[in-house]
Amino acid sequence: MTGTEADARRVLRPPAGYRLAASVRSLTFSPYDPCARVAEGTFWWATRTPDGPATLALRPSAGDLLAEGYGPGADWVVERADAIAGLRDDLTGFADLAAAHPLVAELAARYVGMRMPTTGQVFGRLLRAVFEQKVTGKEAYRAYAAMVRHFRAAAPGPMQPLLLPPEASAVAATPYWVFHPFGVEQRRAETLRRVAAVADRLERCADSTEATRRLTAIPGIGPWTAAEVVRVAYGDPDAVSVGDYHVPNTVAWALAGEARGDDARMLALLEPFRGHRGRVCGLLEAAGIQAPKFGPRAPIRSFARF
Repeated sequence: MTGTEADARRVLRPPAGYRLAASVRSLTFSPYDPCARVAEGTFWWATRTPDGPATLALRPSAGDLLAEGYGPGADWVVERADAIAGLRDDLTGFADLAAAHPLVAELAARYVGMRMPTTGQVFGRLLRAVFEQKVTGKEAYRAYAAMVRHFRAAAPGPMQPLLLPPEASAVAATPYWVFHPFGVEQRRAETLRRVAAVADRLERCADSTEATRRLTAIPGIGPWTAAEVVRVAYGDPDAVSVGDYHVPNTVAWALAGEARGDDARMLALLEPFRGHRGRVCGLLEAAGIQAPKFGPRAPIRSFARF
């Protein structure tokens, strides 16, 4: 583990109004994520790179954004720091599309400083997405955090405790029953092992289209999981999480004033924003828009979300 001195540095120049915390929020599972957090205005992100473990720190400084890397993979993360911070996010044409709906136009203006990150890494986001299948967010986070602590590996750098996500080879070699104490049933445990076994091949996908095709060919990985992965790994602004319990209702309520909607209705309402459909969903989430609730809440695990 390296000390307090960064192994690599780079100064980034974000556009006016850029919001770091809002842009990197999708890279953290919760405020208590063992692998990523925002502390005193600095975003800390631990990851495994082709060059070895690394921690990236992104810190606002006099209108700039200072990127500092720690560990053997420091150069790798610092070289890609602008993408991870969302500064490569291409908003070309979105303003014209957003203008077609007053609420979307309003949110696009309100959250103009929120950008979509691109990590360039599939497996780390895939682990989290599999844990999120068919359970509540709280249950998913507990399972994910328990797994990270089970494979405990300290991240390089001064932010401690910060842990690295597990290595794919370690997950692939772990019997499914080891995941049971984390609250993970055999189906998801076996999915985790399958994706870990082909992690190297998944990381070599050229773009989100190829990644989606390869991901959905794996048993236990459906459109929802694939979209959750490519939206972050490739910064795909059009990735829509089909199969989600809440998102169709949110989109139907926000865009058409309809309290309930299915996937087909959601996609129809999002069609005018093709190319940025996932971005629109992200804006609705950032604004905290939710469809009204009627009657007792159905358990999320009873719905197909994979």
